[in-house]
Amino acid sequence: MSLRRRLTLSLCTILVLFSINVGTHFWGSYARQESMLAYRSSVTAAQLSTDAAQLLENQRQQILVLETLRETTGDKLDSEELVDAETDIATIDSKLSELGALTSEVTRPQYERLQQASRYLLDSWLAFYRNFNDPDFDSDIDDPLPFVETLEHLRQLEQRQAFIAAQRSTIIDRTIALTDRITVIGFVATIFLTALLGFFLLRYTKRSLKRLKRGTQRIGMGDLDYRIDDFDDRGELGDLAKAFNDMSDKLRRAIEDVRQAKDDADDANAAKSRFLANVSHELRTPLNAIIGYSEMLQDELGDPGEVDREQFHSDLEKIVRSGRQLLALINDILDLSKIETGKMTLHLETFATGDILQQVCDAMTPLLRDRNNRLHVPDWTTLPPLHNDATRFRQIFLNLLSNACKFTRDGDVHLTATPSHRNGQGCWQFTVRDTGIGMDAAQQARIFDAFVQAENTTSANYGGTGLGLAICREYCELMGGDIRVESTPGMGSAFTVELPAKAPTSAPANA
Repeated sequence: MSLRRRLTLSLCTILVLFSINVGTHFWGSYARQESMLAYRSSVTAAQLSTDAAQLLENQRQQILVLETLRETTGDKLDSEELVDAETDIATIDSKLSELGALTSEVTRPQYERLQQASRYLLDSWLAFYRNFNDPDFDSDIDDPLPFVETLEHLRQLEQRQAFIAAQRSTIIDRTIALTDRITVIGFVATIFLTALLGFFLLRYTKRSLKRLKRGTQRIGMGDLDYRIDDFDDRGELGDLAKAFNDMSDKLRRAIEDVRQAKDDADDANAAKSRFLANVSHELRTPLNAIIGYSEMLQDELGDPGEVDREQFHSDLEKIVRSGRQLLALINDILDLSKIETGKMTLHLETFATGDILQQVCDAMTPLLRDRNNRLHVPDWTTLPPLHNDATRFRQIFLNLLSNACKFTRDGDVHLTATPSHRNGQGCWQFTVRDTGIGMDAAQQARIFDAFVQAENTTSANYGGTGLGLAICREYCELMGGDIRVESTPGMGSAFTVELPAKAPTSAPANA
């Protein structure tokens, strides 16, 4: 259960207990009010009963006295005395009516009997007063039975009301005592339960926060594999623990990424260091040849006698070849720099594909002869012209064929061309296949990276800087095509260049 639910449940429990206490308090207050009303009603009823009995007794004595005077002296009642008498009887009737207003359903029968008896008595008394001056009026006012019955019913009603009031008072007193006990018990239970819930909440929260603190300390000390597991809170604290675990995972991945980036940077730095070493070696080789043959020719011109023109011409050719090799190396470096800075542009033109490929094959003749390789080419006259950059096209196949010859000895090199389609556009595939040393999958994955060769020993064994294939890939992508390789160790390699028949009108500046 989450912390929020625990707090909500505890709050609801406390509110329920508080509501019970408040309700019990109001129940007790209502019972006290009812008790007070019952007591007041009982006192009022007793007072009314006493007053009514006293008025009846007084009126009875007055009537008996008047009856005696009427019989012995023949006195008459004047109008004022009659009005006073009627007023007195009305007062008695009013008292009895007020007593009826205080009558409950339980005492209703006693009051009805009282009302019946009092009505008969009061009517007879009222008739006595009104006919007092009539000598022919025969009154039975001396009969005490109606008066006695009325007093008896009044006494019974008073006793019944007193008994019921006592019962109600007893019940209300019990209710008050019960509500007081409930209030005290509820108050004590509320305090106990609140303290108990607070204790468990503090214990649970403290335990959970301790686990979170321990997790943050472990993570802060670098233990990113530590996890805050088995957390039974599915609410805010559980979300916080999950957030800590996610933060640890992300931090570990970030550190791994930084470490990997550092390793990649170190590898790239090492590759560039190897590249600089290879470039310095490749630059030094033709420069040594140019300087050496130039000094030889200079010494030969200073010797007396005739100059061996054939040998002189051969040395000059070696100087020119070394210079061109040096120029090609410098051009490769400059081209790669332009590609990486996005300043390489294409010069689009329509050129004869077969003528350029034939020129490239002719340029490979010395290298083929040195490695004792055989070059197999198709009939170039069947190839259609292409609309692209002729210089980059020539350089791509100069690099591919020179690599095929360099890594093959006493073998065969094939150059083929076939039509194809790429993205709904007519293309041509040119494949350079050799029977040389070949490459495994790992070597193929990095062969097109700049400053990288298949093996670290490749430069020492075969020469080169590791720029040729990287430049070929960049040229192919810049010209709207691509290049791929298929190779098997010990069985040779096949490089396939696919170029569109017509280059895109807007070639990317940086592939």
